[in-house]
Amino acid sequence: MATTEVPRPTLLLVHGAWHGPWCWERLESALADDGWRTRTVALPSAVRSGVPANEPLAGVHRDAQAVQETIEGIEGPVVVVGHSYGGIPVTQAIADAPNVSHAVYLAAYQLDVGESLFGFHGAPEPENPKGLIPPAENSDAALYADVSEAETTRAVQQLVPQSLRSFSERVTKAGWRTVPSTYIICEQDQALPPQAQENLAARAKNICRLQSSHSPFLSMPSELASLLAHIALKEAG
Repeated sequence: MATTEVPRPTLLLVHGAWHGPWCWERLESALADDGWRTRTVALPSAVRSGVPANEPLAGVHRDAQAVQETIEGIEGPVVVVGHSYGGIPVTQAIADAPNVSHAVYLAAYQLDVGESLFGFHGAPEPENPKGLIPPAENSDAALYADVSEAETTRAVQQLVPQSLRSFSERVTKAGWRTVPSTYIICEQDQALPPQAQENLAARAKNICRLQSSHSPFLSMPSELASLLAHIALKEAG
């Protein structure tokens, strides 16, 4: 008896604060070698050189719109992977995306309705958020503790300022309440503490773990690719 093979979903990779689609290159290569299709999106809250920085700057909701528009341009099922801050616009966007079959939160903020990044950390939310947050001076240690020196240097050079609005805008839709999700805890993370990730992961359907710092797409792309493939195939099946 012939069996019908379930089509593989496309993996949409959503970067975190200060980053851009460039950060996924090594992971995309590893996934492509295994036959996976990937897409990326450039979040407008990460203000790149040459982009007009006029107020109001992009926040969670404009980022979510960019994610949603990218999802709409993909045929077939989609598994959305959000890293760090990227989990926030992912949460907002997938609430209205019927072709998203699963969401993966990679050391990411899996927030609920009414929450913001600042609020999650107990920091005050500015009433009128303006301006940019530059990359931290210790980005090399905080974000790339287990990444090679050469790769870390390359990554730090590509970081850009992040809008203050993106850290203060609140989530109005929590897509993970209707879309199944998996949380990947990075056990050696020095940017988003593992205990904070444990608290966020309690909201996910499944929990996986990597012995990595905050950026496994740079430090262990093959291992991360294998884990994402496992999650995507399990959910597709």
